[in-house]
Amino acid sequence: MGSCSGRCTLLVLCALQLVTALERQVFDFLGYQWAPILVNFIHIVVVILGLFGTIQYRPRYIVVYAVWAAIWVTWNTFVICFYLEVGGLSKDSELLTFNLSQHRSWWREHGLGCLHEEVSTASLGALHGQALVSGASCALEHSYVEVLHSSLQILVALLGFVYSCYVVSTFTEEEDSCLHK
Repeated sequence: MGSCSGRCTLLVLCALQLVTALERQVFDFLGYQWAPILVNFIHIVVVILGLFGTIQYRPRYIVVYAVWAAIWVTWNTFVICFYLEVGGLSKDSELLTFNLSQHRSWWREHGLGCLHEEVSTASLGALHGQALVSGASCALEHSYVEVLHSSLQILVALLGFVYSCYVVSTFTEEEDSCLHK
């Protein structure tokens, strides 16, 4: 029963990832960010798979979770680069919205401590009763909020990757010791 500490920690990390991913999913839906919505959905499914694998002692599911954790770190690194405009990326591009919406981020329009001003929507077409607002003099710029979200996701995913590798090695050691008795 030496694997309980690693297993329990992985369960807590997966639960934390679920909570933070669901929170992020809500704000991506509110901001009409379709690429992150799709990736977050896949992430939620794989984290649930990791939870199931950890609870049911299924190393293959945990390996899938570990591989996805590496992909998730890569995705969040891209999101950080996107919002910090690294490498020719522009946070004003329509890359994350698939050119389906004029909205860029919920945080851009409803930022922390922002004074809001209406933006002319005449050239944007019908937005179904929605008005775009631009945040001025915000306490924290929207791109930094998105970067903080992604940074938290990277931190939890890296910890999840490490603990999933540990739990898989513990499970396989226990299987090997049972086979050799």
